[in-house]
Amino acid sequence: MTKTSIILAQVLITFMMATLMSGTMSLIVLGPTSQWLAAWPRQALIAWPIAFLFTQVTTPLAFAIARRLAPARY
Repeated sequence: MTKTSIILAQVLITFMMATLMSGTMSLIVLGPTSQWLAAWPRQALIAWPIAFLFTQVTTPLAFAIARRLAPARY
């Protein structure tokens, strides 16, 4: 996988996860109201770049931990 593909995948994954998680968590707090529906897009747009930045740190860390816990067997 190319570096461009990896970054594009992280952009898409973080967008999807930020949108779904911000919607889910705010739905739990506010309930299915017009206030929730109005707040969700703004929360998702705030969460997305934060999630992208966090993946830049956590992705290599998660892969390193996974390699230690489940080393490749050839």
